[in-house]
Amino acid sequence: MHSFLRNTAREILEKHQNLQNLSIILPNRRAGLFFTQHLGTLITEPMWMPEVKTIEDIFYQYAGQRPADDLTLIFELYRVYCDLHPAPEDFDKFFFWGEMILKDFNDLDQFLADAKKLYHQLAEFKEFESDQSFLTESQVELIQQFWASFVRQDRMHQEKFLKFWELLNPLYQAFQASLNVSGLAYSGMLYRKVAESLDQIPKPEKHSIFIGFNAFTGTEEKLIKHFITQFGAEIYWDLDAYYLNDNNQEAGLFFREYQKDKVFGTTFPEQIPSLIQTKKAQIHTYATPLKTNQANLVGTILEKVPMGNWEETVVILPDEQMLFPVLHALPDQVDKVNVTMGYPVKNAPVYAFLEAVLEMQRFIKVEDGKVLFYHQPIKNLLSSIYLKTANPGFCQELLAEIQEKNQIHISQESLHQGGKFFTLIFQKLESEQLFSYLSTLIEELADRLKDEPLQRSYLYQCFKQLTRLREIFEKQESLTVNREFFIRLFRQVFREVKLPFEGEPLQGLQIMGVLESRNLDFRRVIICNMNEASFPPSAGLNSMIPFNIRRAFGLPVQEQNDAIYAYTFYRLLHSAEEVHMIYTTASDQGKSGEKSRYIQQMEVEMGLETKEEVIFVPIDQKSPGSISIQKEPEVLHLLEKYVVRPDETSQTAFSPSALNMYLDCRLKFYLQYIANIQEKEEVSEEIDAGVFGNLAHFSMENLYAGFIERKKRAVLEPGDFKELKEKWVFPAIEKAIRTHYHLEESAETKLNGQMAIARDVLQKYIIRVLEIDEESAPFRLVSLEKEKRYEAKLPIETSTGVKEIALRGIIDRVDELNGVIRLIDYKSGGDKKEFPDIPSLFDRESKSRNKAAMQTMFYGLIYQATHPQNTAPLKPAIFNLKEIFSDEFNPYLQLKESRTKTELTDFRDHQEDYTAQLKGLLEEMYNPEVPFSQTEDLKKCEYCPYKEICGR
Repeated sequence: MHSFLRNTAREILEKHQNLQNLSIILPNRRAGLFFTQHLGTLITEPMWMPEVKTIEDIFYQYAGQRPADDLTLIFELYRVYCDLHPAPEDFDKFFFWGEMILKDFNDLDQFLADAKKLYHQLAEFKEFESDQSFLTESQVELIQQFWASFVRQDRMHQEKFLKFWELLNPLYQAFQASLNVSGLAYSGMLYRKVAESLDQIPKPEKHSIFIGFNAFTGTEEKLIKHFITQFGAEIYWDLDAYYLNDNNQEAGLFFREYQKDKVFGTTFPEQIPSLIQTKKAQIHTYATPLKTNQANLVGTILEKVPMGNWEETVVILPDEQMLFPVLHALPDQVDKVNVTMGYPVKNAPVYAFLEAVLEMQRFIKVEDGKVLFYHQPIKNLLSSIYLKTANPGFCQELLAEIQEKNQIHISQESLHQGGKFFTLIFQKLESEQLFSYLSTLIEELADRLKDEPLQRSYLYQCFKQLTRLREIFEKQESLTVNREFFIRLFRQVFREVKLPFEGEPLQGLQIMGVLESRNLDFRRVIICNMNEASFPPSAGLNSMIPFNIRRAFGLPVQEQNDAIYAYTFYRLLHSAEEVHMIYTTASDQGKSGEKSRYIQQMEVEMGLETKEEVIFVPIDQKSPGSISIQKEPEVLHLLEKYVVRPDETSQTAFSPSALNMYLDCRLKFYLQYIANIQEKEEVSEEIDAGVFGNLAHFSMENLYAGFIERKKRAVLEPGDFKELKEKWVFPAIEKAIRTHYHLEESAETKLNGQMAIARDVLQKYIIRVLEIDEESAPFRLVSLEKEKRYEAKLPIETSTGVKEIALRGIIDRVDELNGVIRLIDYKSGGDKKEFPDIPSLFDRESKSRNKAAMQTMFYGLIYQATHPQNTAPLKPAIFNLKEIFSDEFNPYLQLKESRTKTELTDFRDHQEDYTAQLKGLLEEMYNPEVPFSQTEDLKKCEYCPYKEICGR
């Protein structure tokens, strides 16, 4: 197999007898390791090895220092910025701009651009027009293109932009001076310092050889040319004729420029290698539906690799998020793996937990000295593996309590009951506590994760970064850290932190990022994420300097970035005999599922045979079939819980709600009442119709039950209502709120905005109900909602004989008015009271079946069964809260025939018909031949909690 580094090592060994007199400079340390390995295999006798280093080492050696970290530099830049700007923004808002400005300054120095010229006079268009003497013709042309679009902007944006740009040159100059005084520097500054003082550099003691470079910065180019012309240095180019000789190939952009250069041109070999065209590698492309499918495909490809050939196989991961899925998918025969890329700490579960703890701080409130936490972040934290492991029982119980009581805010005291770890996490932090608190939390987590080395590695990186951040902050006397600022900075800084992997770089399967593969040759190449916007990455340079200005002054633009990535791709093909390229067809995080342009180019230009294979994930694309639960013996046995036993009791009983659900959809009834699959409840911050209805029911019950208890009588006279409206409505609602949210009698009912509004609206409704009752008084209260359960049993014919079925219901209010027993149901909706006849109440095919009427008629049945001696008329009534303010409000059911309406005055007149219909319904339910099937009316499925099960 061709190997550029091995061939170069052989050539150097043949040309130079004394290797100790050589200094080998490569683009990165990894290439240096492989070069040293190849050299070692070629040497046949003991000798001193050459010095192997990177070009970065040369610059820092001659500069006499190394650059400071970016965070320190941005703080220093901000300090200088505050001195120059009359009204500087806060540091956290400046941070993003600071990163961009620092990168621009670095580019300016790396490419030896004249910062003063670049920024000078561009702030005023007229001045720019009048003096162009310091610019070349091509620079003037490019800058004029920019200004042509700029002058079309509105004046306010122009002025704001120009003022900021006007500041950049003074900022650059002042920043340089400040760094010189403080002894700090960024890499571009050191590179420029060396490049501008090359005449002062003494001749190196060792002969320099530059190997495998592709794209030089301006400072690197100047230094290497100086070494070639003054010190006789050599260059070995890692290139191929395929992209060098074709002007359309972006991969050869830099090489073509260097080939024309009077210094570099003489260093190119007479015979340019032509490996890509002659190698005729087997190239396979794969289209996968999802990104995660790629990892499984990598494992499948590696299973076919002969044992012992792992060093000649590389997996390239343009997306670092694919690292762990690929590692998990590796086949068992891969005994050694070397990872040459960092894994972002921000993708680690531990980081997500730390971020969630900080995010929780943003939603803390203090009421009457009590610290309260918002329910959503609390639920997320209680569901995390770290807290669940610490005290699983407590987490489960507290989550259930939050749900049951619908707690929007949870007190600190209740959270601290979980133990020491919970006490540490759930506390309100002041700004000055943030650093020390987070350090303590990380140490505590590390102590709890002793058996999780990878998790502890993440924590170590977090702790190291946090400590560095803290040290930098302590040096900044003028900066204060508030909570919001700290959280934003935490996210911004930690997004760049990566977990380095340790391993033997020269052994085993190689897994690396795109740029780490430079100068390395592999027989077998597997590249994941071969999608446009992933490899090559999407276009875009974050810079304060417009594109045309950058280009005019020789700063890198996207074209150069594209050329670098194109070279790294084609570079992998130099020696490859087998190439596997995998791309995803699905869009992901805003990136389209389009195959990389490199695949397209190869198919069109190279004339190589490529095979594309579409990897399918088996999916049943047929429409879900209808679900029908047959009444097998075990299903029929479950229905026995509604049957009255010999001792006159039953396990449970049918309610009107259950029967209405059966009429709506037999399968929905089965899932909820037979299979007992309950809808998941969530904490609701909104007062929906169900909550409002419950509060109305409880309030009315509290109001009248309180009256009976205080007055020791059940008859309400017209004179009783004035006191009820003025003194007892509000307490009844307060008690209802306590009941609904399971609050203790002494618990405070602190109401949020929506609840306060709902309480006031509810008060108006209840007062209106009292006004209606006052008009019909006197009447006697017979029973209230929870005071009495009304029951009945109905004999039906089944396949196994006659069975008595238990029926039960809770009637909101039963009273006696003028010798008539009224069965009153409170409704928060707009239920209709008209229906044509009794059979219509049981007609599941009817679009206008009156469920409310069916329910209130059911109350008549169970009331009469509970009081068989009753001879008074039974009059069902519905108090619709939405209708009670109408002048024509009438709560009584009405039979509607044609255009005439007849008020239903006595349930007993229709009892026989109603009982027969109900009996038929129950007999159908117990009929083994009638399955629990889905409804055909899809409108009923729109808000059904079980529609995902049905596939509707």
